[in-house]
Parts: sequence; C-alpha cells; structure tokens
Amino acid sequence: MLLFDADQRVCYANPAAENLLESSAKSLAGHTLAELFVNGDELVTMFEQAVAHQFADKRVDMMLERPGRDPLHVHVVVAALDSRERPVLIELRENVQQLKLDREERLLDQSQANKELIRNLAHEIKNPLGGIRGAAQLLELELPERHLKELREYTQVIIKEADRLQTLVDRLLAPHRHPHIVGDVNIHEVFERVRSLILAEFPNGLTIHRDYDLSVPEFRGDKEQLIQAVLNIAHNAAQALSERIAAGDALLIFQTRVARQVTIAKARYRLALDLHIIDNGPGIPTDIQDRIFYPLVSGRDGGSGLGLTLAQTFVQQHLGMIECESRPGHTDFRILIPLP
Repeated sequence: MLLFDADQRVCYANPAAENLLESSAKSLAGHTLAELFVNGDELVTMFEQAVAHQFADKRVDMMLERPGRDPLHVHVVVAALDSRERPVLIELRENVQQLKLDREERLLDQSQANKELIRNLAHEIKNPLGGIRGAAQLLELELPERHLKELREYTQVIIKEADRLQTLVDRLLAPHRHPHIVGDVNIHEVFERVRSLILAEFPNGLTIHRDYDLSVPEFRGDKEQLIQAVLNIAHNAAQALSERIAAGDALLIFQTRVARQVTIAKARYRLALDLHIIDNGPGIPTDIQDRIFYPLVSGRDGGSGLGLTLAQTFVQQHLGMIECESRPGHTDFRILIPLP
C-alpha cells in the first residue's frame, strides 16, 4: 500500500510495500511516481483520473520498471480517497507467483500430452520400420551377383536409415521403458560426474564453476536418471557456448541449494532441492523459449530436440520440475525436486 499526497508524493508506505520495493518507508517518503518507476506515466495518468474522481478504483496488470533494479510484475489497484491532503491510495500485488503457477500447469498438461503422443507415435513407427528393414535385407540377398556391388549401396541406405529411425524411436521411448530405480542419491556426486563428462568433451576454453551447499542432504531417487537429466542440460549449454569456448571465456555454473516452502505442480513442499545450471552463452531464441521442453524442438542446427524433453521427464518422475530463464549472456536452468 502506497498513500500519496496531492503532489503525487509518497506520504505513507506499509511494511509490505517496503518489502516489495526493497526500500524503507522513510526512504520512499517524498518520492513521486515518476521517480519510483521508469515507466510510471500510466500510473500518473490514473492518479490524475482518481483525483478528478473519474473512477472510485481502477485495476490493471503492469510491469513496473525501477531504476537499477529488476522490474515488478504486479496487479495495480488505484483508489480515489475522500481526502484533499491524501487523495490516492495505490495497491501493488505481486503476481509473479500466479504467473509461475499458470506456466507450470501448462507445462504439466503439455508434458502429459507429449508422453501420450510420443508413446503412440513411436509404436506406430516401430512396426513398419521393422518390416522395411527386413525387406531390404531380403532384397539384398536376392540381388544378382553381377549387380551386387552397385545395387547393394541402395539397400544399405534403406537399412542404415531404418536403424537411425529405430535409434530415434528408442530414445523417445527410453523414459517409459526403463524402471525407476530408487536408491540414496548425493546430488553433488551427480554434478561431479556430469562435470567430468563435459570437461572431457570440452577440455579447452570452458570453465565450470562449482557453487555447492554441502549441507544439502542425500535423498531417495534414481541416480542414473538424474545424471542424464543434468548432463542433457549441461551438454546443451556447452554446445551453445561454442563461440565463447573459442574465445576462451565460456562459463558454466553448477549451483546447489535447499529451498523452503516451495510449490511444485500445485503441491506444497517444506523442503526442496534447488539446483541451477547457468551459462553465459547467447541465450535461447525468444521464439522457442516457451517450447524448449517439447519433443523435437531445438534451437541448434542438427539438434534432435529430445535432450530437454527427456530431462524434464526424468525430473518429473522425481515429482520435480525444470524451469528456465534466458537472456543474452545468462541462461539459468533451475531444477526443483522435493525433499522428504
């Protein structure tokens, strides 16, 4: 709650406003809307309308930009008061959490639809694929000896392409085929394994910084699935860093924390693993940021578009969720997994 005088200056801010704006009531006092928010023109207009009693209260969703700080995604309520000295009250309700919940819900629904689509499509492909490969092998056996050399090239193309498609189908079905093997997992062992694999493939020009919270407890999970999930994300990041690797300043950050009072997929958990894989690459193209966990969506030439889909599936089998925030120079994949 922010209470304003007739000159559009803050004369009162409640504790919730202090927390949201990261300033004390004393430091907020006397500031105008234009000083508080870079894009405060719309608020100024609503303030003037409220003073003129054109409405009792007005509500709008806004992204308020602040000098030197992160923008605020808020639901704004501007209310006209019966007071000449203090004519306007503005209420700011942060709606980032609601946006996050809506995004998670869409992601879960899409993931479920993807699973059904992948399973059905993969099985539909497998049956004729086996027939095509078998027919090509039989045809190769029937080729006349004198034309075997030149014609065998074509049957081998059919066989190799059938094998390539078979491998793709197997990767699509992998999360649904292999049993979920539960055991004690130390998440730092998972990260260290992935770190060694990435550095073996990219030995020069890439630095992996470890920011571990060693108090993170062990938990029950499938270690191999988690290694594969983290590896898929980190490997994608390393490939996206190709230009920075060539320049010698590529950076990957592995971070582990424990988060408290976390909501994942509409369920509330007292404790959760809070894992981050951060890179300083070019960022994910904006046109695919909302679809990166969909199957066969890739921002890289030659990418299969399966790595992040499988990673999300493996993490969801641990009741968790992968989120992503990306801008040029900073891409942060966050993995949340509930702890008992």
